[in-house]
Amino acid sequence: MKKIIIPAALLMAASLSAPGYSAEIAPQQRTIVVTGEGEVLGKPDQAHMTTAVVTQAPTAQAAAEENATAMTRVMSALSMLGIPPNKIQTSNYSIQPQYAPLSAATSGGQRNITAYQAINQVTVIVDDLSRLGSVSDTLVRSGANQVGGISFGIADPKPLADRARTAAVNDAMAKARTLATAAGVRLGPMLNLQEGPGVVRPGPFMAARALEAAPPTPVAIGEEPIIVAVTMTFGVQ
Repeated sequence: MKKIIIPAALLMAASLSAPGYSAEIAPQQRTIVVTGEGEVLGKPDQAHMTTAVVTQAPTAQAAAEENATAMTRVMSALSMLGIPPNKIQTSNYSIQPQYAPLSAATSGGQRNITAYQAINQVTVIVDDLSRLGSVSDTLVRSGANQVGGISFGIADPKPLADRARTAAVNDAMAKARTLATAAGVRLGPMLNLQEGPGVVRPGPFMAARALEAAPPTPVAIGEEPIIVAVTMTFGVQ
């Protein structure tokens, strides 16, 4: 007689699917999920400033040449202020035609080019905030006709971010304890901890302006908030 061998795995599968078999499903663990937020204020120690030279001329080449001459004076002024080259970065350069406005006399919707506009914009990082107003005024006097978009920041936010993380965890744990007490349950161990993206709110801005000889521009530095959010999951006993 020929012997037939059936693998044990197939025998187990057959027994599990046989009529009358019931598997006990483990109860789903109850949890509390909370989000905590921590905020720490720090004094900014650097500023990002955008400045630009905008020129117009009858031809694109003339607009570019006039712009280059003016921007060369601006870059020289930045160098004389002691701002190193690695703190200056071109953020926009363009030459665009300028068109005459549409009118009823315009035939076929055609618009004539009246001039060309060249824009050269740089972003400057200023580490000495006490000189920020004088830097702005010097740029204008050297030929920049747009100065603005000033935002403040903190060069090394890590120590403040660590303090914000601690505050965020404490906030989440306090919320979890409050929810457990209100629900009449006992808070169990922490099961998961996840940090969300930190948020640094932008500082104040200064509108573009043009100045002649004038007192130094006052600039309010204020404080910069560093915010960290965490999500924590706790078991419920």
